[in-house]
Amino acid sequence: MRKFLLDTGIVLGYARSAGYAEYVEKKFDIFANTPLVSVVSKGEIYSLALQRNWGTNKLKLLDELLRTLPVVDINHDQIIRRYAEIDTYSLGRSSVKPLPQGQTARQMGKNDLWIAATASVLRGTLLTTDHDFDHLDKVFVDVVYIDPQLKGSDV
Repeated sequence: MRKFLLDTGIVLGYARSAGYAEYVEKKFDIFANTPLVSVVSKGEIYSLALQRNWGTNKLKLLDELLRTLPVVDINHDQIIRRYAEIDTYSLGRSSVKPLPQGQTARQMGKNDLWIAATASVLRGTLLTTDHDFDHLDKVFVDVVYIDPQLKGSDV
């Protein structure tokens, strides 16, 4: 059984019944495995819902979806330490894990750092709809980019 940490964009796709969520389900059979969501993504998705003035019905569907997904807290020493390691690595300041030749330092968003640290400690595959985690793939965590343009029929 595989563990998948769903980034905010993936959860949003499920909440909206987007075609790429159908693709994810067909390709990875998420709910037959272990789907997880960071408490950080939960906060992000509720913020997006408020910003976009989601109505009562859509918020209820979101609540139902989030009740089906185990939420991982970030208040754990291993996750906190991994956050620091990933941030240091991404900024090109790690003496233990230097950036590969030709790769430039980058400042990651703090929420993305928490999400990456959580996936890394859990040894889960991080499913995401953005490229903010690409430089961490196979270094700290397995990252799978999902193109938001995909449809379930693309499998």
